[in-house]
Formats: sequence, structure tokens, C-alpha cells
Amino acid sequence: MNVGQLLVRSGMAYAERPALYLGEQLVCDYRGLAHRAGCIGSSLLGRHGLKRGDRVAMFMTNNPEYLEVLYGSWYAGLAVVPINAKLHAKEAEFILRDSGASLLFVSADLADTLAPLLADIKELRVVITPGTPAYAKLYQSEPLAAAASCDNDTLAWLFYTSGTTGRPKGVMISHGNLLTMISCMCADIDLPSPLDSVVYAAPISHASGMLQFPHMIAGSSHTVPVSGGFDPAELVELSKVRRPLSLFAAPTMVKRLVDHIEATGADPSGFKTILYGGGPMYLEDIRDALRVMGNRFVQIYGQGESPMTITVLSRYHFTNVDHPRYESRLASVGVAQTLVEVRVADSNGVSLANGEVGEVLVRGPSVMLGYWNNPEATANTIRDGWLYTGDMGCMDDDGFLTLKDRSKDMIISGGSNIYPREVEEVLLLHPAVEEVSVIGRKHPEWGEEVIAFVVTEAGKPIDSAELDDLCLKNIARFKRPKHYRFIKALPKSNYGKVLKTELRLWLAAENAPEANKAPR
Repeated sequence: MNVGQLLVRSGMAYAERPALYLGEQLVCDYRGLAHRAGCIGSSLLGRHGLKRGDRVAMFMTNNPEYLEVLYGSWYAGLAVVPINAKLHAKEAEFILRDSGASLLFVSADLADTLAPLLADIKELRVVITPGTPAYAKLYQSEPLAAAASCDNDTLAWLFYTSGTTGRPKGVMISHGNLLTMISCMCADIDLPSPLDSVVYAAPISHASGMLQFPHMIAGSSHTVPVSGGFDPAELVELSKVRRPLSLFAAPTMVKRLVDHIEATGADPSGFKTILYGGGPMYLEDIRDALRVMGNRFVQIYGQGESPMTITVLSRYHFTNVDHPRYESRLASVGVAQTLVEVRVADSNGVSLANGEVGEVLVRGPSVMLGYWNNPEATANTIRDGWLYTGDMGCMDDDGFLTLKDRSKDMIISGGSNIYPREVEEVLLLHPAVEEVSVIGRKHPEWGEEVIAFVVTEAGKPIDSAELDDLCLKNIARFKRPKHYRFIKALPKSNYGKVLKTELRLWLAAENAPEANKAPR
């Protein structure tokens, strides 16, 4: 089934329900959104000559046109290539070339920087900017009556990885993969109603955009903030008028929202579900979030290769405070989602006993078709039907998965494995530590030694001895950082993830000129 059919259905079943808002301004109802998508799909096929299976790239900041372009492309049987708007123009150029996109939608704020790089991309025939006469002409075509028929293995979404270890790879996500993901979201996360609303405070090109599916099915309203992104004060105001309001947020965004609500005394009751993932949520941070905002959180663990769909820590488990393993569950990423299998294995793919640390593997109909034009990477990542995630973790006797780190981030010192996250969790117990990231540095005797990059609240100084003492009280001595680097801010990617590769470069440059050193 074509996922575009979800909007066709809702355009009829919830025709008069408000579908799309820009801030507090209504843009269109469901009948209007389905009509717009149908016109766009028709125009892409007729006016612009695209054929089923062609790729439509989207290099756009969050705006009301995003959803209608997504569904218009699916109506026409095309595959979408959403590109994070925070990427550099040259990174976007690489994705356009590699994907062989035939048509590009680019928002006005990005068009000028990208334009000089597009001239010699042979496959790219058409570039359209929302808000221009060329875009308005898309509405003039007779709308498609239904979404094109698709098999489960038909490519729907070509997602490019962040490329922190080289060129980004195109993850091929099929209509069947997305339908599995949607089923898991409805079963394991939340079942919205027509009275609900979802707000896109993170890029629609990524996990935030996946949250639209269950809300599209339910006939809920979709809100694009006027800011186009994440602003805690704006979200609180929207929660008053779009309540009950749900959103996807990275852990760093959750912390900023919680801090804002606590500092201002704002009422969090307008928020329904805050779905978070994409990075580690430290135990102290989720404790604060529950204390300030109450039972509104669901955690998911997924990857682009199995989008939003590996494990889930449900709303129930956040509030089951009387369970004897509540603390360990709160620090976990939950249990396998309904339609997938998850296990922990050694380097040979042999399952490990509960409590043993190994690589997290997942199998199920949510797992990608493979990497675009990269069979070698596909073969290395999917073996015997199992997706090798590259994440290290362990399973407990109740089926809860606790992540340790990416396999490449594990530190081996004196022959012992050290997982940075467990050290980070301890350092965050210090009241003056705002953020921390732990990495390994080569050591002639021990192989590697532990280095901690620490950001303190308001730049308050901390005696390293205090952090040493905290570690010695909570973890084994050999896991204690040998050096602390106090810095103003941690380097982060466009998705809010800490760039440990950048921290390693800072360490490597310690003997270089001052300009290349870590900012203090």
C-alpha cells in the first residue's frame, strides 16, 4: 500500500477538520490538504514529466508546504529525498547528485546559497521554490483521485545518514517499512485522536516528520511554528491553543523545554506526548523532566535504517515507580517494539546472555531495503536478515535494553572495556555540571585513557578533585577520567548529537597553534 493513501482517506473522513496551521493561523482543512497534494502529484507527472520511481528532493526549512509536497510526491508514486535544512549547501549538493533526484523543492531561505552548485547536475531537471509563481502553478493541475498503487518494497523515502564517519549513505525506506513503523507507533507510543495536534519543532526531514503519520491517520491537526523550529516559549504558547499538543524532540531539546517551564512557572498541561530519541537521555535529566512536566514522555530508540522502530520506553514504565528495577528501566531505552525482534550479540552474531554487553541487532519489516547504490555497505550492515546497528548494549531478564555507546566510542584501557555513557552519568550527578562527553585518548601503556569534556552551569569553576571523588564513589577506579577539559560548549551536529569526532580532533590538536585547540 502507498502511504500517500493515508491522506486520501483522511481527506474524505475528516474533510472539515483543521489539518494544517502556521502558528495559530489555519492554512487548510483536510479536504484542502488532500486536494493540494493531489494537484502537486498530478503536476509532477504531467507538467514536469516525472515517472514513477523518480526521486523528488526536498531541501526545505519547516513550512506548511512540506506535508503537501511529501504526499503529492507519494500520490504520484515518486520517492522523496528529504534533506536536513541545516546541512551546508555542498552537503546538499552531494545528496542531490548521489540520489539522482529529478526535481528539487528548495525553500526561499536556502535557494540562493544552493543555486550556484546546481548547474551541472545532469539528472536534476526542475527546481521549485514554495511561494513563487512556479509553485502556485502546481495547484492548477487536475488533482489525482488516489495514490498510485505500490508494493511494500517500493521505495518511498531515501534518507541520508549524517556522514560523521565519511560520506553519508542513502538509506532506502520502502512503503512497507513506513507502514510497519506507523503500526508500531500506534501500538507502542500513542494513538492520537482528531482533537489532538502535533507540532514540528524539529526538522520534518527527520524523526519529527515521521510523527505526522499517526496524526494524519487520526485526522489530528499539524502545526508548523512561526519560528520554523524549536523555541520553548513559542511551544508553551502553542500548547495553550493547540492542546493536547504532541511533538518529537531530541534529549537536548527536552532539557531546554523543561528548564524553561521550571524557570518561568509555565503550565505544562497543554502538552500530551513528548516523544524523544536520537541520543542519550541522562537519568538526571529525565528525572527532572518527570518532576517538572509529569507523565508526558515516551522514549524511542531507532535508526535511519529502522526508522523510529527498535525499542520503546512507554508512558507506563515512566510512572511505574514502585517497580524494584524502576531506576534501571528509566535509564534504559525500553523493550522491543511490537513488530520487531531485538537481541544483543557478539562480533560473530552469536546471542549473548542477559547482562552481557554486545552489539544491538534488530530484525523485522521495518528494516531498510539497503543503502542506495552501495551493496557492499548493505552486506556489511544486514547479515542473515539482522540489522547490525553499531550500538553497544545489554538486555536484562525483563527484555529491557540499556545502551552503552556506539561500538566505535567504547574505550579499552588496560584490556578493560569502558563505556563513556556510564562515566557521563556519574559526572552529571555533580550539581554544577551542565553537560559532559567522555572519549578515549591513546596511551602508550594502557592503550587508551579516559578524557572528560565538561560544561559547567554558567561557567562555574569546579575542582577536578570533586569530580574524581564523585567517580570513585560510584564507579570502578579504572573508569575514572584521567584528565578533565572544561569548555564553554560541546560541539554538536545539525541533529543535536555531540560530535565526539570533533572532540578527538581537539585532543589531537593540543600541540597545534592555539586557534585549533578546544575552546575553553
